[in-house]
Amino acid sequence: MNKLFLVLPVATLVTACGTTEKFEKRAEHENTRQERYFERTIDRAPKWMSQLPESKSAVYANGTGVSRDFSMADEKAKMVAFSKICMAAGGEVDKQSKMFMSDTDDVSVERSEMAIRAMCRGVDISGAEIVEIKRISEGSRYRSYALVALPLGEANALATRNDQRKATASGRARADRAFEEIDSNNRR
Repeated sequence: MNKLFLVLPVATLVTACGTTEKFEKRAEHENTRQERYFERTIDRAPKWMSQLPESKSAVYANGTGVSRDFSMADEKAKMVAFSKICMAAGGEVDKQSKMFMSDTDDVSVERSEMAIRAMCRGVDISGAEIVEIKRISEGSRYRSYALVALPLGEANALATRNDQRKATASGRARADRAFEEIDSNNRR
């Protein structure tokens, strides 16, 4: 009986150590898996994520987004890229970011939020287009990379047509006012 009291605590201690080691291995495996995802994300990122194309006829911007939903990852990446295009063209984007970080000896906690209103006030970015989208999987999530371009000057056919329409509409409005003025002077 005395041996049982002696063996029981030793067996419990050995089991506890084995259990702790099992969970440590699981945590270590998860950390290794996450590191592989991060490395793969960087390795598989398109070159234009770190070095944008240069051109005299276009402005380029990139963005990335992650989601469990395929199309949501695309939308996030495009929204970030288009907001960069807007700012590069001199516009303002409603963008708000919040970040909270806390560190202790054992744990680091970070929470961040970003809100972007997809309106480009003060600048016409019509004609901006998606040049390329690349997608990779990260476990149960998708990561999308988006490259967008805003053609400049004559290269931007859509903006050129919009400018022509505005000029035509403005010319018609001025002509209508001029004829109204002539007609009102003739009635006197």
